[in-house]
Amino acid sequence: MSSPNIDIARTYFQAVQTGDMAALGELLDEAIVWHQPGANQFSGEHKGRDAVFQMLGGMMETSRGTFAIDKIHTLMANDDLVAASIHFSGRRDDASMNMDGIDLLRITGGKITEMWLFSGDLAAEDAFWG
Repeated sequence: MSSPNIDIARTYFQAVQTGDMAALGELLDEAIVWHQPGANQFSGEHKGRDAVFQMLGGMMETSRGTFAIDKIHTLMANDDLVAASIHFSGRRDDASMNMDGIDLLRITGGKITEMWLFSGDLAAEDAFWG
């Protein structure tokens, strides 16, 4: 059974997968808080849509455009939260990563206001991003 927040999350992942930055910009709240896991150059709390776009752009540059969420396994909603079980991958030089993760989205008023990411192998992700 679908819910409005699952539909928003599904639209978000489609925008990420197709590189539709305009749609992504419409879905992310201007004051979004993004919690990127790990201990690498992209880790930490990113506040605001511009900071999130800067981080995502850096990820695409570092991975030479190969970073991708290549599978959405499941989307589950609980009030204003949507959990997504995903698979993501990327390559750069001699390094690669290929793992499952969980993205947790807080959706308020039709916008993604907060995002937490969880990595299936945080050490491997840290090594990949540097």
